[in-house]
Amino acid sequence: MNKTITYKRIWDIAWPIILGSMAQNIITVTDTAFLGRVGEVALGAGAIGGIFYLTLVMLGWGFGIGTQIIVARRYGEGKDHEIGRVVEHAMYFLIPISIFLIFFMRLFSNQLLDVLLTSDQVLEASVEYLNIRSFGLLFAFFNMAFRALYIGIAKTRVITWSTLVMAAVNVSLNYIFIFGKLGLAPMGIRGAALASFIAEIAATSAFIIYTSFDTDLARFHLFRFRQFSILLYGRIIRIAAPVMFQNFFSILVWFLFFIFVESMGEHALAISNIIRSIYVVLMVPIWGFASAANTLVSFTIGRGKPEQVLKVTWKIVHLSVLSVTILVGLNLIAPTLVLGLYTNEASLIRDGLPVLHVISGSALFIAAGFIFFSAVSGTGKTQIALILESVALAMYLVYSYTMLKVFHASVTGIWTAEFLYGSFLIILSYGYLKTGHWRKAKM
Repeated sequence: MNKTITYKRIWDIAWPIILGSMAQNIITVTDTAFLGRVGEVALGAGAIGGIFYLTLVMLGWGFGIGTQIIVARRYGEGKDHEIGRVVEHAMYFLIPISIFLIFFMRLFSNQLLDVLLTSDQVLEASVEYLNIRSFGLLFAFFNMAFRALYIGIAKTRVITWSTLVMAAVNVSLNYIFIFGKLGLAPMGIRGAALASFIAEIAATSAFIIYTSFDTDLARFHLFRFRQFSILLYGRIIRIAAPVMFQNFFSILVWFLFFIFVESMGEHALAISNIIRSIYVVLMVPIWGFASAANTLVSFTIGRGKPEQVLKVTWKIVHLSVLSVTILVGLNLIAPTLVLGLYTNEASLIRDGLPVLHVISGSALFIAAGFIFFSAVSGTGKTQIALILESVALAMYLVYSYTMLKVFHASVTGIWTAEFLYGSFLIILSYGYLKTGHWRKAKM
């Protein structure tokens, strides 16, 4: 990696992740668009089932980010030969926990959703979706280890290719399974779940094939699976576990947010699922630059330049906000057209317009907040990051609940919680970075 971290270098790391995330979110967009043609129940169940699944996936995603931070630190220190063992020991955690979560979903998702949901139809369809989708967790978690490796060493193009494969498989199978093409019976929401499961397998296969033929990885001593080290295992868990729980709590709170919305009726839930899909598209560049922030901050500290951390972080913030501003502009120029991609029901488009305007504004706050927060994680102070996120999430949840139960706000009013969340992330994360306490972090 170049010694000088320029805007171009940040973009070189981030754009393959962004492109990969775009392909990943084609899955969300097409699932929503296809299910929107099936009906409001399927659309709402797709939202509940999808976020429930994503909540558990975030455990692996967060652990992968923690692993990525360690990989980037070793890369910055020039200890390439230690990277393979880090990735292997991460797998020793990720694969067993994924198997445990598959059994958890199969055994308890019905009971949990039964307590939380008011619509029997949405409950039945959500459980139907999760019973199939749950098996994808094993492959999703396996992919997290590969992502941690390639983002940590700033070799991110493979993520683009693997995700493009995943998206192509998912979109094709969605159309075939949901609507019943090529002689198959229409499967509806079960078809969406099956297509996503097969797409996860395709992404894992792409990672394995690429890694097998990439001879440049030899210096990292990958996948030799030598002696297990309890000390290394414990060190990875110490850094990665707080990030894992932080990501889990973040999506869990969003899941609860959708439970609040579900209590407002199937129409409000259908609108929010469409908005969720659009919001995820707005998050695509943010996730890419946040991953770059994790890697570059850790790399900068690893090469003994902690005084450059804030300068690097601000550069990433500038690029993140600029990228989101472009996407927001598209939403504001043709909002009806954007909503029309997901549904042809006039009432959903009409009532979704003000919510679209809300998330378009809040995305700019999130664009800055996520980068500052990822920089905190990149310093290695992942326990502090967990505390900061917990405070922001608690305020988000209290605000959402108050708007619903006390002020009886519309679905538009509930979504203004995103402004609060983004603002708290900026204030808390930037404030901590300015203190300089993170300079003492060891890993």
